[in-house]
Amino acid sequence: MNHKIFTTSFASVYPLYVKKAERKHRTKEEVDTIICWLCGYDKETLQNQLDKQVDFETFFNEAPCIHPNVSLIKGVVCGVRVEEIEDPLMQKIRYLDKLIDELAKGKSMDKILRK
Repeated sequence: MNHKIFTTSFASVYPLYVKKAERKHRTKEEVDTIICWLCGYDKETLQNQLDKQVDFETFFNEAPCIHPNVSLIKGVVCGVRVEEIEDPLMQKIRYLDKLIDELAKGKSMDKILRK
Protein backbone atom coordinates (compact mmCIF):
# COMPACT_ATOMS: atom_id res chain seq x y z
CA MET A 1 0.00 0.00 0.00
CA ASN A 2 1.47 3.33 -1.00
CA HIS A 3 0.87 6.15 1.41
CA LYS A 4 0.57 9.70 0.12
CA ILE A 5 3.59 10.73 2.20
CA PHE A 6 5.84 8.40 0.14
CA THR A 7 5.33 10.55 -2.95
CA THR A 8 5.31 13.87 -1.09
CA SER A 9 8.33 16.06 -1.71
CA PHE A 10 10.71 15.95 1.24
CA ALA A 11 11.52 19.61 0.55
CA SER A 12 7.85 20.53 1.07
CA VAL A 13 7.81 18.99 4.57
CA TYR A 14 11.32 20.04 5.62
CA PRO A 15 10.30 23.68 6.38
CA LEU A 16 7.56 22.30 8.66
CA TYR A 17 10.18 20.38 10.65
CA VAL A 18 12.25 23.56 10.95
CA LYS A 19 9.21 25.66 11.89
CA LYS A 20 8.17 23.16 14.57
CA ALA A 21 11.69 23.26 16.05
CA GLU A 22 11.99 27.06 15.88
CA ARG A 23 8.61 27.53 17.59
CA LYS A 24 10.19 25.74 20.55
CA HIS A 25 13.40 27.83 20.40
CA ARG A 26 15.43 25.14 18.64
CA THR A 27 17.34 25.68 15.39
CA LYS A 28 17.39 24.66 11.73
CA GLU A 29 20.96 23.45 12.38
CA GLU A 30 19.64 21.03 15.01
CA VAL A 31 17.01 19.76 12.56
CA ASP A 32 19.74 19.25 9.93
CA THR A 33 21.94 17.44 12.47
CA ILE A 34 19.07 15.06 13.28
CA ILE A 35 18.35 14.36 9.60
CA CYS A 36 22.04 13.81 8.85
CA TRP A 37 22.43 11.53 11.90
CA LEU A 38 19.41 9.43 10.91
CA CYS A 39 20.11 9.19 7.17
CA GLY A 40 23.87 9.57 6.78
CA TYR A 41 23.65 12.68 4.63
CA ASP A 42 26.09 15.53 5.15
CA LYS A 43 25.00 19.19 4.85
CA GLU A 44 25.82 19.31 1.14
CA THR A 45 24.06 16.07 0.13
CA LEU A 46 21.05 17.00 2.29
CA GLN A 47 20.84 20.36 0.48
CA ASN A 48 21.13 18.55 -2.88
CA GLN A 49 18.12 16.38 -1.98
CA LEU A 50 16.15 19.47 -0.98
CA ASP A 51 17.14 21.26 -4.20
CA LYS A 52 16.10 18.25 -6.32
CA GLN A 53 12.69 18.16 -4.58
CA VAL A 54 12.90 14.38 -4.17
CA ASP A 55 9.96 12.56 -2.59
CA PHE A 56 10.23 10.79 0.78
CA GLU A 57 10.68 7.41 -0.87
CA THR A 58 13.65 8.65 -2.93
CA PHE A 59 15.03 10.62 0.03
CA PHE A 60 15.24 7.51 2.20
CA ASN A 61 16.21 5.15 -0.66
CA GLU A 62 19.16 7.41 -1.52
CA ALA A 63 20.19 7.93 2.11
CA PRO A 64 23.88 6.99 2.45
CA CYS A 65 23.19 4.87 5.54
CA ILE A 66 20.45 4.72 8.13
CA HIS A 67 22.05 5.08 11.57
CA PRO A 68 22.65 1.72 13.29
CA ASN A 69 21.07 3.03 16.51
CA VAL A 70 17.60 3.59 15.00
CA SER A 71 16.39 0.57 16.95
CA LEU A 72 16.84 2.71 20.08
CA ILE A 73 14.14 5.12 18.82
CA LYS A 74 10.97 4.10 20.63
CA GLY A 75 7.64 5.70 21.38
CA VAL A 76 4.44 6.87 19.77
CA VAL A 77 4.01 9.12 16.74
CA CYS A 78 0.54 9.80 15.34
CA GLY A 79 -0.87 7.18 17.72
CA VAL A 80 1.41 4.40 16.45
CA ARG A 81 4.45 2.87 18.18
CA VAL A 82 7.40 3.51 15.83
CA GLU A 83 9.07 0.24 16.78
CA GLU A 84 5.98 -1.72 15.62
CA ILE A 85 5.58 -0.15 12.15
CA GLU A 86 5.94 -2.92 9.57
CA ASP A 87 6.54 -0.92 6.39
CA PRO A 88 10.28 -0.07 6.40
CA LEU A 89 9.83 3.26 4.60
CA MET A 90 6.97 4.39 6.84
CA GLN A 91 9.04 3.39 9.86
CA LYS A 92 11.96 5.60 8.72
CA ILE A 93 9.58 8.53 8.14
CA ARG A 94 8.10 8.04 11.61
CA TYR A 95 11.58 7.76 13.16
CA LEU A 96 12.31 11.20 11.74
CA ASP A 97 8.97 12.54 13.02
CA LYS A 98 9.75 11.15 16.48
CA LEU A 99 13.21 12.75 16.57
CA ILE A 100 11.80 16.14 15.52
CA ASP A 101 9.10 15.77 18.21
CA GLU A 102 11.80 15.10 20.80
CA LEU A 103 13.69 18.20 19.66
CA ALA A 104 10.54 20.31 19.95
CA LYS A 105 9.89 18.89 23.42
CA GLY A 106 13.26 20.19 24.58
CA LYS A 107 15.27 16.97 24.79
CA SER A 108 19.04 17.35 24.65
CA MET A 109 20.76 16.56 21.34
CA ASP A 110 22.74 13.76 23.05
CA LYS A 111 19.49 12.04 24.04
CA ILE A 112 17.88 12.62 20.63
CA LEU A 113 20.94 11.19 18.86
CA ARG A 114 20.92 8.19 21.20
CA LYS A 115 24.42 8.81 22.59
